[in-house]
Amino acid sequence: MSTRPDVLVPVERLGRWVENFAARHGGVALTSDGALHGTAPDGSTFVARLPFDRTYGGPADPVAFAAAAVPPSVWGVLLVRKGGFAVARLGGSAMVEHKVGQRHVQGRTKAGGQSQQRFARRRDNQSREAYEAAAGHAARILRSGPLVTGGDHAAVDSVLADARLADLRRSGLTVVDPWLPVPDPRRRELDAAIADAQAVAIEVHNA
Repeated sequence: MSTRPDVLVPVERLGRWVENFAARHGGVALTSDGALHGTAPDGSTFVARLPFDRTYGGPADPVAFAAAAVPPSVWGVLLVRKGGFAVARLGGSAMVEHKVGQRHVQGRTKAGGQSQQRFARRRDNQSREAYEAAAGHAARILRSGPLVTGGDHAAVDSVLADARLADLRRSGLTVVDPWLPVPDPRRRELDAAIADAQAVAIEVHNA
């Protein structure tokens, strides 16, 4: 599953971010080799990667790098937790279709014995029904292309394992970085996830 970088920087702010890094660390030397690398005189470094797991082949220049960070013509976002889900299909930066939904899943109980077992079975059934609902909407809305995921790892894995998504995954629906650890998905979280998915992912190592 995807991992989350140290910093997600909107494309339009990348130049300023590099300038600030240089100011904090006494300058920066830039190189490019599939990503944009920065090395400061004090030994601090950063690696900036294009969104959607793309490889950068241009010059070591923040402006050129930012210009290469163009979203795909078709891509998606899938956020799932036990209490809800959000899924969206996008064309470039524009949302084409989306669905946000909540399903009730009971919290944990301190009861013991058979009561606890019945409660656990009921809770598992509610979780399964919630994931099935999320998978149904995901299969309807998503297409092949990059997919940014977030929420709860086990919940997302359960949705992606649904047979209704199998054809999409065989035809090119591919999970890409970053992983987004969002709270229970609502429209606000979905909008933020769409923005984060298009941002430049930067790993920073301070000396």
